[in-house]
Amino acid sequence: MTILALILAVILVAPASAASEPEGQMTWAVHFTIAPIWLDPAEHTGTITPLLPYYALHDALVKPMPGKAMAPSLAESWSASRDGLTYEFVLRRGVKFHNGDVMTAEDVKFSFERYRGSAAKLLRDGVASVEIVDPYRIRFRLKRPWPDFLTFYATPATGAAWIVPKKHVEKVGDDAYRRAPIGAGPYRLVSMNPGVEMVLEANEAYWRKTPTVKRLVFRMVPDESTRLAMLKRGEVDVAHALRGALAEEVRRTPGLKLAVAARVSPGTFWVSFTSEQWDPKSPWHDRRVRLAASLAIDRQAISQAETLGFSKVSASVIPSAFEFAWPAPPIAYDPERARKLLAEAGYPNGFDAGDYTCDSSFSDLAEAVVNYLKAVGIRTRMRPLERAAFFAQWRDKKVKNLIQAANGALGNAATRIERDLISGGYSFGSYPEIDDLFQQQTREPDRKKREALLHQIQKIAYERVMFVPIWEFAQLHGVGPRVEEPGLGLIDFHPFSAPYEDLRLRKP
Repeated sequence: MTILALILAVILVAPASAASEPEGQMTWAVHFTIAPIWLDPAEHTGTITPLLPYYALHDALVKPMPGKAMAPSLAESWSASRDGLTYEFVLRRGVKFHNGDVMTAEDVKFSFERYRGSAAKLLRDGVASVEIVDPYRIRFRLKRPWPDFLTFYATPATGAAWIVPKKHVEKVGDDAYRRAPIGAGPYRLVSMNPGVEMVLEANEAYWRKTPTVKRLVFRMVPDESTRLAMLKRGEVDVAHALRGALAEEVRRTPGLKLAVAARVSPGTFWVSFTSEQWDPKSPWHDRRVRLAASLAIDRQAISQAETLGFSKVSASVIPSAFEFAWPAPPIAYDPERARKLLAEAGYPNGFDAGDYTCDSSFSDLAEAVVNYLKAVGIRTRMRPLERAAFFAQWRDKKVKNLIQAANGALGNAATRIERDLISGGYSFGSYPEIDDLFQQQTREPDRKKREALLHQIQKIAYERVMFVPIWEFAQLHGVGPRVEEPGLGLIDFHPFSAPYEDLRLRKP
């Protein structure tokens, strides 16, 4: 090679090398407090919220990525036996956790056995054993064929396939790990100031690609107006969850962009009657009263006012785009019929329904629903809770009267039914036939027959008015001028920025 050629090679290669190094900072204003429980995959609550930190700090054997619902990640490949009793994963070699430990099958087995979050009992009941074939191959043996094993294990419907470092967790203990998690994701935790901010730094050794942005900062800002003001002042680059007039203001402001997070929404919201539905002494035990509440709500008007019409009116707790979703008939807005039903049930003047508990970041939705209920005589008062406390009280069945329930987790109709419609989980009760149908479908290998069983469950829930569905929520975000790629909408059903390693800032 000539001297000139060598000089040209240096000139051409050097900028490319420099450009591959992470640089800059991207900052979010988040509408809820990121709680330590959401930093540990073992505690997955079966909602979408934990995925905000998971996609940064951790990695899974398989996870949704752009264009793929189940993309190979820490597992390069997987296979199932013909009899449906064995699943084997081939692990990616050379993956390191943030502390330098190399990921092996030991970590995969440990993460599964340590898991205690949503659907943990279902996974334990379905898996007979987890066998380490060699350091980079692991085998799951099932007690019986389970067609939805991968959906429950290898999608973020649960956190069981998000891998944590066995040696480190055993050394520091669960409480310490939750406060300062070590993962295998594209970013490592720098600092966590609960209720204030979380700071992450790029993991340049991440197996998929080196992140483009050096530092990610998540500021926890519950007040919606403050989030917008910070975006307009340039203090943050992305402001999550801007609704109504504030979303319109983003549209009108030069340099800002209003982004709809996902092409299809996983986020269903509904009113749950808690244990009241199952108490013969409660007004909510009467189907006519529950139906009256459902007919009292103008869902389309709420969508237009709160999310500029982007949210889809819902008639189910199952997202309409999910696999095995039953096309539930639309629910009319009919306040006159609602009043007649209340009178028939013995409440011509309405009744006091007590508290209406909600996630405080959705108080605007709660206020609209409470007002519609009040208009037909169902008098209830808002009880907003910060998100972590809201889900904890819901999970522990400490909520009384009404609750504005929500679920944004990925999966299919079966994963949603397991969490929200059968006995146990987040459900306050169910019918024996629903529990039985769910168990039948877990064992049914024929897809059409499984679909029929799952549809039957959804139809029973709809006809008996087990819930008052509201909408399939469209999350609206404000994006500032420094951002070239905010990562919103890259992954189907995902309402936050991801994959974080694909984010880009504009060049100065």
